[in-house]
Amino acid sequence: MKIKKWSLVLLLVLVVLIGAGWLFLNQIRTRAIPDYNENIRLKGLDGTVEVLRDSLGIPHVFAVTEHDLYIAVGYLEAQDRLWQMDLLRRVTTGRLSEIFGKDMIDEDQLFRSLRITEKSRMILAEASPELRSALDAFCSGVNQYMEENGKKLPPEFALLGYKPDPWLPEHSINLIGYMAWDLSTGWTTETLIDQIRRQVGDELYRYLLPDLTEQRTYVQPGLTPAVEPEALANLAKTVRFIEDLGLDVFRGSNNWAVAGKKSATGQPILANDMHLSLWIPGIWYQMHQVVPGKLDVTGVILPGQPLVVAGHNARIAWGYTNVMTDDADFYEETINPADSTLYRFNGEWKKLDIREEKIFIKGGDSVIRTNAFTHRGPVISDFKKTGARKISMRWNGMEPSNELRSIFLLNRAGNWEEFREALKTFVAVNQNVVYADVDGNIGMQSTIGLPVRKGTGTTLFPGDTDEFDWKGLVPFEELPYTYNPECGYVSSANNNTVGPDYPHYISSWFSLPYRADRILEMLNEKEKLSVDDFIRMQADHKSKMAGKFTPEFLNHILVNSLTGDEKTALDKLAGWNLEFESESSPAAIFDLLYHAVLSRLAKDQMGDDLFTQFRRENVLVTNFMENILRDQSSTWCDDITTTERQETFSEMVTDAFKQTVADLTDQLGTNQAKWEWGKIHTFTIKHPMAQVKLINKLFGLSRGPYAVGGSFHTVHPFSYPLGDPAGVDDGSSQRHIYDLADWDRSLSVIPTGVCGVPASPYYCNQTEMYVKNLYHADVITRARIEARKQFRMEFGK
Repeated sequence: MKIKKWSLVLLLVLVVLIGAGWLFLNQIRTRAIPDYNENIRLKGLDGTVEVLRDSLGIPHVFAVTEHDLYIAVGYLEAQDRLWQMDLLRRVTTGRLSEIFGKDMIDEDQLFRSLRITEKSRMILAEASPELRSALDAFCSGVNQYMEENGKKLPPEFALLGYKPDPWLPEHSINLIGYMAWDLSTGWTTETLIDQIRRQVGDELYRYLLPDLTEQRTYVQPGLTPAVEPEALANLAKTVRFIEDLGLDVFRGSNNWAVAGKKSATGQPILANDMHLSLWIPGIWYQMHQVVPGKLDVTGVILPGQPLVVAGHNARIAWGYTNVMTDDADFYEETINPADSTLYRFNGEWKKLDIREEKIFIKGGDSVIRTNAFTHRGPVISDFKKTGARKISMRWNGMEPSNELRSIFLLNRAGNWEEFREALKTFVAVNQNVVYADVDGNIGMQSTIGLPVRKGTGTTLFPGDTDEFDWKGLVPFEELPYTYNPECGYVSSANNNTVGPDYPHYISSWFSLPYRADRILEMLNEKEKLSVDDFIRMQADHKSKMAGKFTPEFLNHILVNSLTGDEKTALDKLAGWNLEFESESSPAAIFDLLYHAVLSRLAKDQMGDDLFTQFRRENVLVTNFMENILRDQSSTWCDDITTTERQETFSEMVTDAFKQTVADLTDQLGTNQAKWEWGKIHTFTIKHPMAQVKLINKLFGLSRGPYAVGGSFHTVHPFSYPLGDPAGVDDGSSQRHIYDLADWDRSLSVIPTGVCGVPASPYYCNQTEMYVKNLYHADVITRARIEARKQFRMEFGK
């Protein structure tokens, strides 16, 4: 009896402990869920700010003054996205080790070498009074939220055991440096391609380089040269930890606009979907900001700053794609063997600028790291693991720019001239910016910090001379633009910006024009296009890349060597409509075949480690495959592990096809009707802390998997690391379609939701809609907003 009694007591105690633990966890989970109906008093307001939210939780903010508006915006962003804001701040200031531990020391040192905060302080010192006032007001709102909610912060702070520091204006400006770095083309390729060149030799190396004469689809066609030609060259490789934290931003983008003469409404329609990393919280925060008579702007905000980055105001709409500018050059320096603090330049020894960085580590420890700088920028050899070779970097993000000033003015621009004036300081974040206005005009302006430089190499420049140093940037007036073209449309998809007559070198590393050509094909399918046509275009899965490679693969597969099952799979591929629909079997066959051919061609020559890095870089892979297709006699087609014979391209493709059928059979079974692309091409949208499975399960951090269509080469992209179609981690970070005949007919969707608190009903409430290619209305008139209102709150004095 006593044993039974004590067993009951222990069971009761265990139940109480479990219950208490659950209550504690639940309190952490739910404590930061915002009350969207709560009225809040804020210091520093001149009047009352009204916030109306619709059923998706998207805020429409109405203020009497801009000062009041931005205080409210700061509070609202902190309320919904505070941990994300702090995470981005820690990246740009090199303070990740403080919350994640010693594994982030190298990354902290790297970001400190970029001197992002140093540049932000320079920008702040020169900011206009209006912009400075907006930043100060925004910081006030953020900091008041943190002061009032110190015991109700988002769960990530409790799980990692820290509290955020006060928000400063420089932290908002730092986001410029963050975007500029992540959009940089140079860092992602150069050291890697140099390593491959050393491994395979010059003859094979040339197949990695793009042939721009074959890339004839231009963003800005028909430009007339204004000055004499200048330069060429460079490249590098990505910091993988950024991807693991969900902080890697850019992959690609689409934008296009049609003028009234090609529009079913008689007024322009503009579409934009920026292809960025897909993580939770999403990179964008949706908001509508109104100061009657002064400002009426809606769109998406990068959390941590107060302005609408992409969207529309009462008169103009705008959106972005990356130019793919070659904006980082790398130099091999000569270090004095007797004194490692000196480097040789123009026949003399110059002193390196050496800075000690004290990096604090979670748990209380710290380390001292040293960053060295030449007159060009940081010495990045240790980050790139180049051994004894000392490499320095000149990067466009270090050049004078003020993107925040540009966005501030874009929010208020009313015509093409004001739009272009705003973009004159948009230098470090290189974009093709699409434009449309209510007067019926459309256009495209390239904003590029384009170095004036000399060189024809695609690897490293010698650092002991100023011959290859930058001589400034190309003036804004000489950058490409298009305004009201005769064809009635403009479009860009990271493809080649200009034709061969343009006098300045922009890049070699444009995306091949698969998406661009398909967009142009659809723009010309009908005389008049509607919003419904734009919806269809943004959801398009037809692949121009597959259209090029499928016939070649079919022609080279040696049919007589195939088994019955392999011939059945071949027939499926031969009858394919080139659509990457989720239900498509041929799409699955093509994708695995493309990667298998790549592996057969390159892996033996590169070795496992280099090949693993190589296949992560889609721009390198696609250029390589295109070049092999044009020269199928290349020695890349020989398997060097079989020294007794030399293989052909046909043998490579046939072996790859056999491997593809075997792999799909292993994964999906022998019934080829069930080899659906969506079964192996899946999308799970992840939180940075979801790698800890228990935390992910307890807090419900991630969503998915979802079976999805598309690919990195289709207009509707769900991209993935090559060889891992189940690892979709990139796609449209937002979709917008703006109808300038009636702004209230505009449409939008993001992959997540406005709130970053996992327990909130607005955490991922747009995800299902996004996966199904659906949209919500993006209304701006007060009556429509009132009709859709679900929540109302006021900020008062």
